[in-house]
Amino acid sequence: MRIHSGFTLLEILIALFVFTLIGLASHSVLNTVLDTDQLSGERFDKLRDLQRAMTIIERDLQQAVERKIRIEGESSDIVISGGLNAFESDADGLAFVRAGWANPKLVLPRSTLQTVGYRLQGDELQRVYSNYVDNVIGAEPKVRVLLQDIEDLQFQFRISREKASDDNNNQWQDTYTGSQLPYAITIEIVSTEFGLIRREFSLATGLGVP
Repeated sequence: MRIHSGFTLLEILIALFVFTLIGLASHSVLNTVLDTDQLSGERFDKLRDLQRAMTIIERDLQQAVERKIRIEGESSDIVISGGLNAFESDADGLAFVRAGWANPKLVLPRSTLQTVGYRLQGDELQRVYSNYVDNVIGAEPKVRVLLQDIEDLQFQFRISREKASDDNNNQWQDTYTGSQLPYAITIEIVSTEFGLIRREFSLATGLGVP
């Protein structure tokens, strides 16, 4: 007679134990890959938001114009204002008028100029704007949140393109309010995710200054 031998109970238990270890290891590796992919996706989204915000800021500054604005209904010679707590900011703020606001054939009941401002409130970098350059008293501006998890916002202003000298007007200033646009503006953003981000823009040429 032919004798058929099978697996013993001990061999089956050992095989089940090995397959269990392989399954646990595969599950751990899969979870690690999924977690890494989620973190990468979140960081990519934040980087995309940062790039979009800097593009918006650059566009606005490139299109800044020397348009005098009314303050609380009163005429003024101010075309740009920036510094600590300006524009109701928890840090530095900046406000000016920019051109290039699309209005094809002037169909909409507004001009192509727009009052814009940047400020930090809480941990949000906000772009504040109005439909009209000279709003009626009491009109509330519109707010768009560009970035979150922002710790600090700073602006600096260079009034002249001449090299720095004993004259402070040729150096970077922390505040500026005037009837003429400065030559260049520096923006520094401290992000929880990316740390310090610094960009310099020349308002004379509309190009970033190295």
